[in-house]
This record gives sequence, structure tokens and C-alpha cells, in this order.
Amino acid sequence: MNGNWRGPGGAVAAEADVKRYRGNPWAVLLVVSLGFFMTLLDLTIVNIAIPNMISRLHASLDDVLWVINAYALVLAVLLITAGRLGDLLGQRRMFFAGVVVFTLASAACGLSPGAGWLVAFRAVQGLGAAMLMPQTLAILTMVFPPERRGAAFGVWGAVAGVATIAGPTLGGLLVTTFDWRYIFFINIPVGAAVLILTVVLVPDLRTGQRHYFDIAGVLLASGALLAICFGLVEGQRYNWGKVVSFISIPLILAVGVVLLGLFLWVQARKQDAEPLVPFSLFRDRNFSLMNFVAATISIGILGIYLPFVIYLQSVLGFSALKAGLTLAPASVIAMFIAPVAGRLSDRIGGKYILITGLACFSVGMGWLALIAQPTSAWYDFFAPQLVAGIGMGCTFAPMTTVAMRDINPRMAGAASGMFNTTRQVGSVIGTAGVGALLQNRLLDALTSQARQRTVGLPAATRAHLVSGFQAAARSGLEGGSGHRLTGLPGQIFSHGFVDAMRPTMLTPIGILLIGAASCLLIRRGQRAPAGPRTEVPAAPEASTALG
Repeated sequence: MNGNWRGPGGAVAAEADVKRYRGNPWAVLLVVSLGFFMTLLDLTIVNIAIPNMISRLHASLDDVLWVINAYALVLAVLLITAGRLGDLLGQRRMFFAGVVVFTLASAACGLSPGAGWLVAFRAVQGLGAAMLMPQTLAILTMVFPPERRGAAFGVWGAVAGVATIAGPTLGGLLVTTFDWRYIFFINIPVGAAVLILTVVLVPDLRTGQRHYFDIAGVLLASGALLAICFGLVEGQRYNWGKVVSFISIPLILAVGVVLLGLFLWVQARKQDAEPLVPFSLFRDRNFSLMNFVAATISIGILGIYLPFVIYLQSVLGFSALKAGLTLAPASVIAMFIAPVAGRLSDRIGGKYILITGLACFSVGMGWLALIAQPTSAWYDFFAPQLVAGIGMGCTFAPMTTVAMRDINPRMAGAASGMFNTTRQVGSVIGTAGVGALLQNRLLDALTSQARQRTVGLPAATRAHLVSGFQAAARSGLEGGSGHRLTGLPGQIFSHGFVDAMRPTMLTPIGILLIGAASCLLIRRGQRAPAGPRTEVPAAPEASTALG
């Protein structure tokens, strides 16, 4: 018999270890952060695999763009509903179910035989992400006392910042080493680990209060968000006009606005009962302000990185991996800064840390936009990325701390769903707005460059080149990873793209600075007295099964 075998005593000791860590806030933070990381990573990791998907799936650019949009749309539409379902059914149960759906859908995405199947499974993946994402903040709000939430939100913020920026780096590595399918397969072992850890470490957090489900609110909110987000995402593709028959993008957006108005009217009448969105959340000035700031940050981040990633691959000719590694310094710096910023937020409040973070990120990215040239090297962007990384690290933790510090745990699911919805809608607005702006600026910049650089050519040749670049700009340029035009067309494209990229990137930077200025209105909250940590008790049945 093995001398190391300890018989029943060993099993008792192992069970004691599980009980010791079960419900421990820092162990719970580890579990929910892993789940949160997967969902955010999949918002950005696909972007850098677009060229590989087009070639391997024999798909069009529109097909592949719907691989991105299907996930983002379903996620944005269902976050509020999923947050409230967490209050109704229990945050742990919803988190576990979301991870199951997300992981299975990830496997299906990786095995998809064609673009149509991939888009469908990405929508299911978005459903799983929507189920689990709002539970993360709600769970942390319930297991950490107010005076210690800053440090926890610091780690959560580091995960948010790193996942957002690290997507291109990890995606580039996987696509370069294997192919696009592995950006989905990587979720399978992570998802399996999160499921096991959820059962072992996360307690049942239900408050015991009975909740009612607002079906009318769910239908109106989902319809409004779907129409508005679809209109913004697809507006550029249809030139903001007719989609089919009498249906147009303006009509779809108008329907969304009308449904949103009906939703708010219905919610106002249900405030004394159990509304989907309790308006009392917005009586907290800081929560309202941070929803606005979260939207500006989402618009800013996607609005800045979308044209820059295209620039790295299509103008500089970087491979997917090299483009991702060029962006890595900001992720690494943010990962170390965010927990420190979170602890400082607990001690001195998040107001000035958040203002400093937004200012540093804006300065770093503005610096990057201004120095970008058609002949730049990766190391030219190293110093701006460091400044931006410091800013990123000082942004998510204090923003979340300020938003959630005074939220009643009874409404943590609704608050988290609302907060995450604001962020995702901001991402949709940022992508749509910057895409339209970039296309508009490209038309002017490429036309100007084509005319300047073809002065000595025969009139017919010159006219052909100019009209060709104008047509390409109007229809949307399809850049490829690691490929760049050469000769005269290459000079026109590279200089024209840089001329268009600068004002395109500076616009979301301006929006970020508006967000920073709004932080001056943050009200300094009452610091909760430090005291012994209150453990959240596990439900009796929680040690063996999901509650």
C-alpha cells in the first residue's frame, strides 16, 4: 500500500480545504474573473483573424463581419435581462449556465463547416456571454464589503483591460501558429476549469427575497436594443438607406427609439412593483455618471484600436502575431497597475484616479496617432503604449468601484446588467461611428493622394487610378494580414490611410476627454468603516450541487 495514502483522514483534510476556500471572496474573484475574461476576449480576438477566416472558409467580408456582429448584438441585447434573471434565479446558477452555453458554443464555432454555421454558433456564444457577464459584478458586490471592493474591482478591471487589448495579441499567436478555429477552441479548457471551480468555490448568493420577472419589460428592452444596435452595425453596409422593400436603416432605428420610449413608460409605471430596471439605481449620481463614462470608454477603446489594427496589418504589413505583440505593452502595464489603482480607490476614492487614467490613456493614444507614418516600426509605438497602459490600468477599477460601491446587493444583478449593457452599446456605437468616419475620411484622403501622386501620368491612366481608389473607399477596403500594396498604388494607399486614420482616432480620444471631464461631478461617498469581513454563507445544498 502506498505510504503516502492517508485514508479517511486525507479525504477529511481535503474536504476541510474546500470548505475553507468556499465563499472566500478572493477565491470567488478568481473564478468570476476567468469567466469574464473569456467573454471579453471573444469581443476582440476575432478581429485579427478576419483575413484567415476569409481565405479558409471561402467567405465574403460581410459574412465574416457578421461573425463579430452576431456575438456583439446578442450580448448587448440580453445583458439587462440576464442581470435581472440573476436576481431572480441566483447569480451562481446563471453564471454556471452561462459558462456551459458559452463553452459548448465555442466548441461548435471551432468545428463550423461554413460561415453560416459559424455566425449561428457565435450568436449562441453571445447568449452564454450575456448570461454570465452581469453575474460577475453582482457576485463581487455581494461577497466583498464596500470598503474592500476597490481592490476586487481592481482585479476585475485588470481583466477587462487586458482582455480588451490582449485579444489581438493572443488571436495573432493562435492564427499564426494554427488557424482561426483555435481562437474558439482555447475557450474549452478554460470553460471546463471555470465550471469545476464554480461548483467548488462559489457559494449560493440568493438573498431569500422573492423576485418577479418583468416579461413586458424584457420584450420591449430586447426589441429596442436589437433594432438600435442592428441599425448602427449595419448602417454603413446599406449606406444608411434601404435594406429590403420598404425597410430602411432609418426606419429600423426609429422603431428602436419608439420601443425604447415604450419601455421607459412601462418601467415608470412598474417602479412600485418589480421593474426590469429599477429607476432608483439612477438616483445614485455616481452610478449614473459611471454609466456615461463606461459608454465613452467603450466608444473610445474600440474607436481607437479598430483603425489602428487595420493600419498595422494593411499599411505596415505586419502579420497577425506581430500586430498583436505591438499592442501588448499596454496590456501588460495595465495588468499590474489596475490592482494598485483599485486599492487606492478604497483608500482615497476613485475620482481623481479615474480622471488621471482617462487623461493618460488619451495622451498615449493621441501620441500614437500623431507619430504613425507609412514607414513606422513597431518600436516607435512602445512609449505611447506604456503611457496608454498606465491610463488603462487606472480606469476600469476606479470606474467600477465608484459605480457599484453604494449599490444595494438586492439590486446587484440589475445594476450589473445595466452597467454592462451601457458598455456594450457604447462598443456598438464606437464601431459603427468610427467605421463610418474612417470610410468618409478615406474617400477624401485617397482621392487627394491619388491626384497628388499621379500628376505626371497620362490623363486616362490618372483618371483610372483616382476613380479606382474612390470606388474602393466607398465600398470598404479589405485589408489582409501581412499583405501590403507596392509601387505607386501602395504609396497612395499607405499615405492616404494614415491621413484618414489620424482624425478618425482623434475623434474618440475627444470623447474620452469628455468622459474624463464628467468625472469632476463624482460625489465623494461615505467610506464604510473597516471591520471584520462578513462571509457570505453557502446554501446548505451548495457543497454538492448548484443552488
